[in-house]
Amino acid sequence: MPDFTFENTARAQGFGLICGIDEAGRGPWAGPVVAGAVILDPQTMSENLIRGLDDSKKLKPATREELLAELKTVARIGVGQASVDEIDELNILQATFLAMHRAVEALGGAFGEAPDFALVDGNRAPSLPCPAQTVIKGDGKSLSIAAASIVAKVTRDRGMADLAQTYPGYGWENNAGYGTKEHQSALRELGVTPEHRKSYKPIQKILGL
Repeated sequence: MPDFTFENTARAQGFGLICGIDEAGRGPWAGPVVAGAVILDPQTMSENLIRGLDDSKKLKPATREELLAELKTVARIGVGQASVDEIDELNILQATFLAMHRAVEALGGAFGEAPDFALVDGNRAPSLPCPAQTVIKGDGKSLSIAAASIVAKVTRDRGMADLAQTYPGYGWENNAGYGTKEHQSALRELGVTPEHRKSYKPIQKILGL
């Protein structure tokens, strides 16, 4: 279960405002990639949050929603995203880094004070306005990263549900743009939308590229 070990180590090194960063949406065939950046205050966190925060993929949708609602009352939260066009232009890794950078910028802009250290899920960090440490599988180790993973996942899932209203039939309200059988079948029947990632091989194959 995640805890504050990484955050405490950073604080012992003299850093004050420490954010966790994670993304959602690197694998789907459609929709943006979304990143969350979260600063937690251990003094204001309930036992429910401390025990409940975890890798968002391990949590049920209703649980993620409940945790996000509570996070919004006690945490500093920033969200950033990179569009399908940016994914196709830059590649998914660089677009993810762009979304993470935007999330940190949003965090600083919303609260008037930017983080001075970041814990980033994964093994590569984006260019940020502060020092950063990568943590492999960090959403299961750091509470700040776990919180960011929930912010990113819920935000993206909501966005894909909204896009499903504009582009019905692909099941994005259920599959969030991943290449499920339902999504594949819709692509064959309905074709490719502007929200599909045309740099991804399954979409290129349908387009004959």
